[in-house]
Amino acid sequence: MEKISFIVPCHFGMEAVLKREITNLGYEIESVEDGRVTFVGDFSALCRANIFLRTAERVLIKIGSFHAETFEELFQGTKSLPWEDYIPEDGKFWVAKAASVKSKLFSPSDIQSIMKKAMVERLKSVYHKEWFAESGVSFPIRVFLMKDEVVVGLDTTGDSLHKRGYRKLTAKAPIAENLAAALIMLTPWKGERILVDPFCGSGTFPIEAAMMAANIAPGMNRSFIAGQWQHIVSDVAWENAFDEAASLVDMGAQTDIQGYDIDDKMVSISRENAKLAGVEHLIHFQRRGVEQLSHPKKYGFIITNPPYGERLEEKENLPAIYEELGKRYRTLDDWSMYVISAYEQTEKYIGQKAGKNRKIYNGMMKTYYYQYIGAKPPHRGNGRRGG
Repeated sequence: MEKISFIVPCHFGMEAVLKREITNLGYEIESVEDGRVTFVGDFSALCRANIFLRTAERVLIKIGSFHAETFEELFQGTKSLPWEDYIPEDGKFWVAKAASVKSKLFSPSDIQSIMKKAMVERLKSVYHKEWFAESGVSFPIRVFLMKDEVVVGLDTTGDSLHKRGYRKLTAKAPIAENLAAALIMLTPWKGERILVDPFCGSGTFPIEAAMMAANIAPGMNRSFIAGQWQHIVSDVAWENAFDEAASLVDMGAQTDIQGYDIDDKMVSISRENAKLAGVEHLIHFQRRGVEQLSHPKKYGFIITNPPYGERLEEKENLPAIYEELGKRYRTLDDWSMYVISAYEQTEKYIGQKAGKNRKIYNGMMKTYYYQYIGAKPPHRGNGRRGG
């Protein structure tokens, strides 16, 4: 079978989690760079990666790469790529996004315009046409320039993979679904363990955790732009991948996943989103302030995205909120706590330095993932503490 390179962008700092996901799907990693992982697979991998990857932003077919320091080099490099292997005569094609870092060419609009012209010139010579109606299906292109090296990818996903289809209603500052999944996967939490989010907002952390516990593939209830590319990926390949996802779902999973919010409206939104995700029976949502955070059992996890104080009037309340979170955490027996926050005084007001701290970009906002790692439960069956 033909082997293709696929480029998979992700949030900066989440490359190792994505690499593990791709390896677990059975594919060979080609390279890992800031904000993306490249792997090798056949065209069925295109379907499976889109449906199964929780931490990815999208899946791109790597069309090619070349060096370009001038617009002429960019034009010729783009023109040399085999666009006709992917884009049919009536295809609608454009450069949807251009990103440039430490490169001589840095204007996204100029890069997009010149690459489009080069693609047209290439396809003119292949299809022997002077003009393209572009009335067919869509082929969005994405390009990365890093230190004058140009990497060109064809977007197979369309709407970003964080759009699972369940979040119709959101909080003021929702965390992206793929970032929430990655943050959960950075912890040792497993589906049978306790998980509480005391600032659940629209329910993203509990819902992503419940989907993991029930083995629900994040993309199994949505469509992808490459689903229209029958000349590249057969309907059978898509059907096989969706059937595989459906066969792995375990709706009988036993969970203790809880989401609290002080706002009744957010609790209702969380419940509705969980229902749309098919996991409402796996999560207990409740109106409850952080000062009511408690649980009788040991070895649980708090994974949460508390307020950062983006608005001035909210900032005044932050010390009390974080103090209360720290106080309640210390009453829990051998629990772990993971907090993503842009608030610079997080550790000070929690009253405890995190065991680990990781810088993560949530969109354009620099945040930190504070990791308070509690005791591990004993190994089952031998009574000893886990190692």
